[in-house]
Amino acid sequence: MELHDYLRILHKSWILILVGTLLGVAVAAGYSILTTPKYQATTSLYVSVRAGEGAATGDLVQGTSFARQAVTSYVDVVGSALVLDKVIDELGLDTSAQQLSSQIAASSPLNTVLIEIGVTDTNPERAAAVANSVGKNFTDVVVNDLEKPDGEGASLVKIETIQPALVPARPSSPNVPLNLVLGLLLGLVAGIAVAILRSVLDTRIHSQHDIAQITDSPILGGIALDPEAKKRPLVVHVDPRSPRAESFRSLRTNLQFVNVEGGPRSFVISSSGPGEGKSTTTANLAISLAETGARVALLDGDLRLPKIAEYMGVEGGVGLTDVLIGRVELADVLQKWGKGKLFVLPAGRIPPNPSELLGSTAMARLLGGLTEQFDYVLIDTPPLLLVTDAAVLSKLCGGAILVAASGSTRKNELAGAVRALEGIGSRLIGVIVTMLPTKGPDSYSYGAYIYGVTHDFDGEETDLGQTADRRTLHRMRRG
Repeated sequence: MELHDYLRILHKSWILILVGTLLGVAVAAGYSILTTPKYQATTSLYVSVRAGEGAATGDLVQGTSFARQAVTSYVDVVGSALVLDKVIDELGLDTSAQQLSSQIAASSPLNTVLIEIGVTDTNPERAAAVANSVGKNFTDVVVNDLEKPDGEGASLVKIETIQPALVPARPSSPNVPLNLVLGLLLGLVAGIAVAILRSVLDTRIHSQHDIAQITDSPILGGIALDPEAKKRPLVVHVDPRSPRAESFRSLRTNLQFVNVEGGPRSFVISSSGPGEGKSTTTANLAISLAETGARVALLDGDLRLPKIAEYMGVEGGVGLTDVLIGRVELADVLQKWGKGKLFVLPAGRIPPNPSELLGSTAMARLLGGLTEQFDYVLIDTPPLLLVTDAAVLSKLCGGAILVAASGSTRKNELAGAVRALEGIGSRLIGVIVTMLPTKGPDSYSYGAYIYGVTHDFDGEETDLGQTADRRTLHRMRRG
């Protein structure tokens, strides 16, 4: 994945990332609130070795070296029962030496004769009292018990308190600001990780990049998602000024630039699976082409589940199948639609052998005649992965156009449809992406329509219905 892929994921999943970040902050705040505050009090001791009067410089140096070596052992004495039992008795604490030892931390900075004793407790006054008591009793144990010479002589080791423990004003834990920052960072990282993982595991088509990974064929257009599509399938006719209708006109413009290498402008329109909007796309594309004055023939080649007659509001009892078997003449069932030069040929009665009928010589003759009479011939066909009808029929046409639904069609399904066409030598003209969201990184960015003004991808104003992705057109012109 490249940088722009990660940026797209962040853009698309910003709500998830925000929720993860807020959740991390909330957990950190909850932990800080529920955690009992603890206070730390620290006392510092200075260890030295007494030197007699008139001691030489070498004796002083030896005494200092001894003290530095001794403090490493004295640190371990701080938490011993010998010291802590006296602390417990002095302060009247209801605890054991072992339990009290877990609250005490003693250390000595490197190459010094200092000992720092820290005590952590939920009560700040008690923390300071225990720290001072530990320091005092530790001094007594070392000087008067451990380092006192035999007899009545004074100990050569001297320990003095240079910084008594003070009552802490603020708790040492929890560190609320630090916890909140850590919670924010961990929540942010977790949200980004989940967003990237979800994107990696998501096998559905969402963007142009997803399609580019499957086929080099251009994207002819993008159709926005319309929740009312089933109620008004012919949006170009019933709501011609809507953004969705304009996207069909943009698709029309792109299709007009397709280089068919001098072949017939007859196209099979199919999809990898059902429910991807191929029939409504075919019907609206036919209407938008007819708006330009072109002669357009719209055929319902889905002889298994025909929809064109229903969408176009024409009689579908007699149609393509009847022409192919010679029961009726084409002129008798080819129905003119609307005010333009659009003619509709419904499917007719559903036959028992659709694939054989669509791949027959009669179908080839029919298409030959239609391409001579019409500027465009659009054929709605069944999904490629379910039956072979579309693949068979595409051999008789100028090429095939695949419809893929954003957020619905899976990458392996689209790849399978592309392989089905390539396997028989059919030409894939391009891909139409349907059900695109109107907002977000997966929305169609080739033309944004606002109040009757079209803005192309460069941000320049163009006439309605004439915008097209220049990069896509350039690829199509190159063939």
